[in-house]
Amino acid sequence: MSKDVTPLFIDDISGFARILRKSLSQTEALPGHAAMLTLIAKAAGYRNHQHLRSAQPSAPDLDELALKRAMRVFDDTGRMARWPKWTKVQGLCLWPFWARLPAHRKMTEKEVNTILKEGLAFPDHVLVRRSLIDHGLATRATDGSAYRRVERKPTPEALALMAHLRG
Repeated sequence: MSKDVTPLFIDDISGFARILRKSLSQTEALPGHAAMLTLIAKAAGYRNHQHLRSAQPSAPDLDELALKRAMRVFDDTGRMARWPKWTKVQGLCLWPFWARLPAHRKMTEKEVNTILKEGLAFPDHVLVRRSLIDHGLATRATDGSAYRRVERKPTPEALALMAHLRG
């Protein structure tokens, strides 16, 4: 069974210890795990353990497998070394290229190609350019004369990947 981490911040450790000691002295035997969690939560000022857990901000769930696979696609210099097999990983690997495209600006195909080639260690920038459009991260005029980045909020996985590549 996986362990859920529930952070607990206590303003007054002395008051916390006093309340917890009083609660423990009123029990005949040592409490079980769930009862102990409830005593700790009550000593910290919550109604019960569930109230403590619900009061914590939820962290976004990352798709760890997709993120690991995406990280393996890039080399040590942060350049994409190969095209990933999984469609989900492909979309995730496009975010660093999306971040390189200037926001709110029309670009020619040549400008886009130059930006994409800088981030690739293999010679297929056309595949990446088409994939940016297919995944909704960029748009292209019907005649192919102008490209534009689509302003979207990156996914948590994309932010983690871009942070990994920066570091």
